[in-house]
Order: sequence, then structure tokens, then C-alpha cells
Amino acid sequence: MIRCMLNIWGVILYLRLPWITAQAGIGLTWLIILMSTVVTTITGLSISAISTNGKVKAGGTYFLISRSLGPELGGSIGLLFSFANAVAVAMHVVGFAETVRDLLLEFDVVMTDPVNDIRIVGVITVTVLLGIALAGMEWEAKAQVVFFFVIMVSFINYFVGTLIPATEEKMSKGYFSYRGDIFLENIGPEWRGESGNFFGMFSIFFPSATGILAGANISGDLKDPAVAIPKGTLLAIFWTTLSYLAISATIGSCVVRDASGSLNDTLGSPNTTDGCLGLGCGYGWNFTECAQVGTCEYGLANNYQTMSMVSGFSPLITAGIFAATLSSALACLVSAPKVFQCLCQDKLYPIIGFFAKGYGKNNEPLRGYMLTFILAIAFILIAELNTIAPIISNFFLCSYALINFSCFHATITNSPGWRPSFRYFSKWSALFGAVVSVVIMFLLTWWAALIVVGIILVSLAYVSYKKPDVNWGSSVQAGTYSMALSYSVSLTQVEEHVKNFRPQCLVLTGPPSFRPALVDFVSAFTKGVSLMICGNVAGLQDTPGDSDSEEHVKWLSRRKVRSFYTLITAPDLRSGARSLMQVCGLGRLKPNTIVLGYKQNWQTDSPHNLENYVATIHDAFDGRAGVCVLRMKDGLDVSRMVRAYVNPVFEDPEAVLQGEKLRQELGNAGSSVKVLGADELTETHFQAQQKRGCVDVYWLFDDGGLTLLVPYLLSRRKRWRRCRVRVFVSGHLGSAEQQRQEIQLLLSKFRLGFSEVLVLPHAAWQPEESSLKEFEDLVAPFRLNEGQRSPEATQALRRETPWKVSDEDLRVYRKKSEQQVRLHEILQENSRNAALIVMSLPVVRKGTCPSALYMAWLETLSRDLRPPVAFIRGNQQDALTFYCQ
Repeated sequence: MIRCMLNIWGVILYLRLPWITAQAGIGLTWLIILMSTVVTTITGLSISAISTNGKVKAGGTYFLISRSLGPELGGSIGLLFSFANAVAVAMHVVGFAETVRDLLLEFDVVMTDPVNDIRIVGVITVTVLLGIALAGMEWEAKAQVVFFFVIMVSFINYFVGTLIPATEEKMSKGYFSYRGDIFLENIGPEWRGESGNFFGMFSIFFPSATGILAGANISGDLKDPAVAIPKGTLLAIFWTTLSYLAISATIGSCVVRDASGSLNDTLGSPNTTDGCLGLGCGYGWNFTECAQVGTCEYGLANNYQTMSMVSGFSPLITAGIFAATLSSALACLVSAPKVFQCLCQDKLYPIIGFFAKGYGKNNEPLRGYMLTFILAIAFILIAELNTIAPIISNFFLCSYALINFSCFHATITNSPGWRPSFRYFSKWSALFGAVVSVVIMFLLTWWAALIVVGIILVSLAYVSYKKPDVNWGSSVQAGTYSMALSYSVSLTQVEEHVKNFRPQCLVLTGPPSFRPALVDFVSAFTKGVSLMICGNVAGLQDTPGDSDSEEHVKWLSRRKVRSFYTLITAPDLRSGARSLMQVCGLGRLKPNTIVLGYKQNWQTDSPHNLENYVATIHDAFDGRAGVCVLRMKDGLDVSRMVRAYVNPVFEDPEAVLQGEKLRQELGNAGSSVKVLGADELTETHFQAQQKRGCVDVYWLFDDGGLTLLVPYLLSRRKRWRRCRVRVFVSGHLGSAEQQRQEIQLLLSKFRLGFSEVLVLPHAAWQPEESSLKEFEDLVAPFRLNEGQRSPEATQALRRETPWKVSDEDLRVYRKKSEQQVRLHEILQENSRNAALIVMSLPVVRKGTCPSALYMAWLETLSRDLRPPVAFIRGNQQDALTFYCQ
């Protein structure tokens, strides 16, 4: 409480409050005081709530806001508040130097000139204060107690002085003790000078109300901040407000606005007032001449030292001014480095980390002290109190606005972690305080307010872009969760519409870093458009931990891929993928497209795995999902195995032997073999800038439009924008041109921007014998070889080896096989140099085609092709429409 009161009772109280009363009148001065009190009281309630919601550490205001609103706003307010406190040091020191200068002038002592005297005294004073601050908190705290006692004595001295009858000397300076007509005259405003308006006076007064954060700024040094901050802050606001109101009312009832200070300006006869203007005429004094010319040196409107003149013993008021200014300056000098040190330790911004280092057992920010010292001297050189005060007002008002908003935001998000022990606050009063603070900022000095807002936006944008690795459980995180939950629930009540169709993909990547090309391919057409989930099916014998999942999520984030990651353990790929299809997603945010990598080793892998792979594709169709299979020439899996080597020179031999024995007992589960994936900087085909190539789309079946939609979404990306899209369709030789025009018209209605359509009338031609021979050689290892077996034996063999290809299968699917072989020849002819080939995925009825034959088709279609091949097949759900409703 004492620290806050000392910081509030600063230079403005003694040197500017009487002058503000003369300008605004008692009535409007009270309004200025009460407006400031409303803002500070609401802010005090918000501070009390935030500071009692957990342990408060060093860093004061910055710590409160950053841990509540997050690093984005917390970092910017840390910069502003540190700067504001450094400037406040200059303001209070200039007030002190101004008083010293006036004392010197009374004795006709001038060092150089009045302005430079303020600068000289100010620099000397701030240097002495720096020495006290560097001596440690114990010295600084003792000094504050002495200052408080001096201020109390000066207050008593002032109020006693207002009751003492006026002497002739004081009358000449405008003091006539309590008078009803003086009170009535001074109750209204009389604006003078450039700053002579309501908000001009408010901007000069408001810094005197900003000391409410002095206690919070040293929160790290308080024994029990959660109790001390609310109690001390609110009591300080109450008592200081009473003192401001009392001083404004009493001095406005005793002193006239203009007085000459000359004992010769008395009226010859109290009854003769001809030509005399003003209240002084009724008390036998004529101040008309100096009032009209504007040369009066005394009175409320002209003399900043009016309180000293009114008091019973003026040196005590001077001591009070010294105590108030020095105590406030010392408090700000201590607060600014500590707040800035806390900001620097959080490593939110570059360069400033130099000031994070602390010294001694109390971790004193000596480097921060020196920076504050330099800034304070820079503003002391301005040497004009009325210029420095408005600069500070905007910074403090912005701090108050953010404190109130953080309290409102923390309450409105309904986070279970928001449990302040201080209950006497309202979210609406906090919001009101934030709005009022912002409004006052712009009413005071609109251009300064814009600068402050600009600084906040720039620093906010920087921290948002850099995304520092900090997690403080802020209300912004809680608000994001609350909004996401609300929107997800409301989305379930919206019926699906073809215009809003998006390919929401479940990508079976395994660990994402193992197949970066597959991740990048899907990210290229889903980022900022739709849902992407990377699914990892781990074996039952694998025990991946939470840390592994976190690493995969971080890898995706560093690669700037907007995707979820989910892990499931299952005995095989098919059961794991089926489980993921069933449980992945939330409401409408559910995958409708399954993306797999092409099984490069299908010819050498176990038949069980081959069956599961093809069955997974069928399961996706059964689940009413589309399917996409991506093949790269060199494969997708870039993982590699690394075995750690233990050097016996640096390890205990017995420990090494015991470790080997334990690994053998555990079946090598604890082996030092580790599988590594690609790092986040690895560039794939889908991350590279594509030059003027082609994206060739072979739209051979109507699947609802998914085969066309994916290339369209891909072409909107900057890296793929220069590629032209060619659409190939099958047709007849006689009507090829007509078919081309029909498809072109259809595509124009779909508004995809695909203008190049090519009809393939020769797609139905018989393939070359050499190509058919290659296909037969490909299928040969998987032939059933029925031979002379009986039908019963053949059926039993087919049940035992369902993946194998029988003579009957070859006969039934002969035409389809020849079609795939012929399509491969067309691909080699037309798309050998394409950037990407997108092709309709061949589909057969589930359980009718052997897995080996199906994979032979995919192999035949895509082998020996340099560009990536994406097989896509929708689930007959419309993905495109040319209607507006």
C-alpha cells in the first residue's frame, strides 16, 4: 500500500494539481480525478483477480499480462511498460529539479539558465537514485518508509496552513484563507494556453494515478503477493483519491487565480473599487493590471509552488515534494529494469537477451538499470514537465486496457484454470475499463495512441510469426479451445452441401517424417482448405510414448504442415486403418478421403501384408470414403536404421555386459537401433517450385468429381500455379471432337479453369505384344497353377491362397488387364515429362479380384514413369456442381 501511495503521490500532486484546479475549476478537476479513479479502480480489481489466480513471480505487470493473455500481447506490453516506467523516472526527476531550480531563484542563484539548471540537477539526481537502487531492495525499502513519513508531515503542514489567517504577504500572492466567493469563482473552468482544455488537463494529471502497479511490479519481492497486491492496491487508490479531492477543493477555496505578489497593489480604501476587477478587490487588493496584461506571477493559474505558499511552513512542503518525486522516481527506476529483465528472460524478441542476466543473490538486473538510466537522462534533457507527462499517459492507459481485457478474456473463456481467490470483480466492469482506457488514449493524443497501437501490432505480429517455445496456459489458449468446441458443435447441425465439399484426408503416413513426400502432397491441396490427419498404425509389439507423438507434431509444425497426428496400435495395417477410419474426426470434421502410399515392395512382401493393403482400399470404399494412392519413382519411405555404438573406453565394461544381457532377456526390445526419418528441411517434389510443366489428369470414370477437384486445389498453390492442367478422357475416333467440346463445356460450368481437353480415341486399341508379355511376366510369380487338379482341389487352393491369380481370373479380367497395359503405353507417350499425373483409380468388386492381379494393374500403369502418379477415386459423392444452390 505504501509503495503504491508513494508512486501515486508524485510530482503532479504538489506541482500541477493547483494549476489544473485553476484551469479546469474545482468541479471539472474533481471529474478528472474521479475519471482517473474509475479507470485505476477497475484496473486494480482486475490486477487483484489475476494476481490471486496462482503464484505471482518477478516481472510485475508484464508477468501478469503475459501469463494471462499469452506471449503475443504480453511481450508487447512488457516493452511498453518498461519504457513508460523509464520515462516516468524522468518525469518525477524533472519535477524535483524544477523545485530545486525555484528554490535557487528565490535566493537569486542561477548556475547557467533556468532550463539548463533543471537538466543539471536532474542528471545529478537520477545518478544518486541509481546508486540507491543498486544498493539493493533493503536500502530502497528503507528509503521509501522515510519518504512516506515526510509526505505525511507535509500534508498535515498544508492543511494546517489553510486554517491559518492570511498574512499580508500571502494575500499579495492570492491567498485569503477559506472564502465562499473564491470557492464559487473557482468551481468553474477558465482555460488558458495551448493545453487549456479538459483532455489536455486530463493527460497531464493522469500519470499521477498510474502508481497503482508499483506493488505488482515488485511481486517477486513480496512475501505473499496474492494477499498483498489486492489489499494494498485498493487501499492505496482509496486514500490517494481522497487526498487529491481534498487538496483540490481546499486550495480552490483559498487562492484566487491571479495575483501579482506585490505589496504595493493594495487599494487605497477598501470601499473604493473603481476600475478594479477580480475577487481581490473585495479584500483590498487590486490585481487587475497584471491579470489583464498576463504578467501575474502568483495565484493558482501562474505559480506552480502554490501549495508551499499556502502551507504553515513552506520548507515542509518542499520536503514533501522532494519525498514524493524521489520516491516515485525510485519506484519506477526499480520497476522498469525488473519488468524488462523478466521480458528478456522469456526470449520473445531478439537482441534484448543481453539484458536478461542478473547479478548477486537477488538476481539484480544491473544491465537493465543502466539502460533505464540512459533513457531517463534522454527525457530529463527535455526539461519540461508538461511535455513529458502526456507521453507517459498513453503507455499507462494501454497497459491498463490490456490488464482489464486479460481479466475479461480469462473470465469469458470459462477456463477451469481461472480460479482467482479475489472474487470482487466483474468481467463486464473489466471490459468497460478496457474500452474506456482505449477511448481516453485517443481523446488525449490520437497520434501517440496510434504509435502505441502500432508498436503493439508489430510486436504481436513478430511473436505470432516466430511462435516462441513457451506454454503459459494463457486465456488465449482457453479461448481458442472454447471457440473450436463451439464451432465444431454448431457445424454438426449444418447439413452437407456439394458446394461446401472439401477433401478431408486421413493420410496413412506412419511416422510423418518417414514419408515426407506423401505429407507434402496432401498438404499442398488441404492447407487452409480442409482437414488433414496423419495416421500412424503401430504394431502391438511397439510401445511409442507421448514424447514420440509430440516429436511428430513438432516435425509437422516446423515443416509448416497444418495437420493433426494420431497414433493407433493394431495387429496389422488393415485393422489399424479400419479403426482410424471409424474413430478419426469430430462431427463434420471427419475424413472422407483415405490417402495411402503405393506399396512399392508388394512383389516381395508377405502375402498377408499384400492382402491387407488391397483390403484397406476396399474398406475405405465400404466406409463411403474416397481413395488416393500416391506413387513416387524412388518410393515414399525415406526412413533409415541407425545403430548406436558404445565405446568401451568411455563406458564401464561391466555395465555394458549387463546391458547386453538385459537386452537379450527382453528379446532385443531395448536394442540401441533407432529408425530415423527425414528432417524438417528435406525438400520433396511437392515443395519445389514447379516450372512451366503440366499436371495431366486422366479422368476415365465419373467418381463425383474428386479426381478433378484435387488437381484444381493443387493448381491454386503458388508453387504449382505456373503448371497448366491437361484433362485426358477416353472416346471414340468418329466423335472425338464432339466429345472434346462436350467435356470442355462441362469443365467450364464447373469453373475449374481447365481449358485443355484431349480425347483418347485409341485408348481401346489392342496393346503391343511386348507390353502384354511384360504384364504376363509380372503376374507369373503369383499364378495359381491349377494344372490337372480337380475342381475341389482348385477351390481349396484358392481359399488357402486368395491373393494368387487363376486362369479363370485372367480370363474374366482379360479386357481390363489389356486396358491397363494400353493406358500405360498412352502415359509413356503423353505424360513422360509431366510434373504430376492424376489418374482414376481402377476399382473392382470386393472379393472378386485377387490382390496380386489388382496390384499388377497399378504396377503396370505407373512403372517407369518419372513424374509422381496419384491414383484417385471418389466414393460417388458429388464433389463438384455448376448450380448456385
